[in-house]
Amino acid sequence: MTKQKDKYQPQEKILYDTIIIGTGIVGWATAMYAGRLGLKTLIIGDLPGGTIVIASPVENYPGFISIPGKELVDKIEEHAKEYDIHILNDKVTKIEKINQGYKAITQGKKFSTKTIIFCTGTKHRKLNIPGEKEFENKGVHYCALCDGPFYKDKIVGVAGGSDSAAKEALMLTEFAKRVYIIYRKEKIRAEPVNTKRIEEKAKQDKIEIINNTNITEIKGKKQMEKVIFDKPHKGSKEFKLDALFIDIGYIPLSELAHSIGVKINDKGEIVIDKNSKTNIKGVFAAGDVTETEFKQAITGVGEGVQAVYQAYKYIKQA
Repeated sequence: MTKQKDKYQPQEKILYDTIIIGTGIVGWATAMYAGRLGLKTLIIGDLPGGTIVIASPVENYPGFISIPGKELVDKIEEHAKEYDIHILNDKVTKIEKINQGYKAITQGKKFSTKTIIFCTGTKHRKLNIPGEKEFENKGVHYCALCDGPFYKDKIVGVAGGSDSAAKEALMLTEFAKRVYIIYRKEKIRAEPVNTKRIEEKAKQDKIEIINNTNITEIKGKKQMEKVIFDKPHKGSKEFKLDALFIDIGYIPLSELAHSIGVKINDKGEIVIDKNSKTNIKGVFAAGDVTETEFKQAITGVGEGVQAVYQAYKYIKQA
């Protein structure tokens, strides 16, 4: 067991060909291809699996009709570990430019590399309203799969109108007595298959959509008890809920890349070309952290594979 662990142990004395930052599905797929190409590879991340681990089931990844997000990531991680790669469960706090390339700095360790591939993904966007922070994990949550089972036969809400929010609401119907989708616009933006599922659950009186409405405050005592709307719903701005699951989008984790001069757009996403290159030589990016319009696991994995290939060419041409 010790020998197996040592196989992946990172070394500060090595000049890596590439360091991949991020241990989500895109990071692991990128590491797998880097290993196949024979690159000296280190993958670093402090959020094992990334945000897809909360998705269940994943139904749009080729080769799997339906698979839990965590299981999909685990399969790709297992594949990556078939190759000679190094792995570190830690957070990169700083990137420095050096003569040979770059230095990735974690808490107490420094690793040198010729190239860097950012697969840092995103984090949940918050409502930033009174009561949200106070009642986090006390009724306010960001993951139906993780926390939905705590609300069996309860009344819960989902803030948001994206396909992701729709899937959260559908997941919650497996536990909750009734689910309210609270959305600031007229119609939710779910994929057709999920829109149909929402409509079916609405006929069963399991889901109801409250549209053109914003949540302005979350109230309660020890646990959240209700939300406050910006306009009356059925005669009152107060609406009782046992829990609120927030799914209003994501914020790209691009701060590290931006700190070394990588170009980002007005949304904070890393700007890449068709080959996953950034504006900085030897620096690449892939997945949800980039400006790609259609963000899916499969498109992110493709970007990661392209990034590795371009990093391989960059190293060979240096």
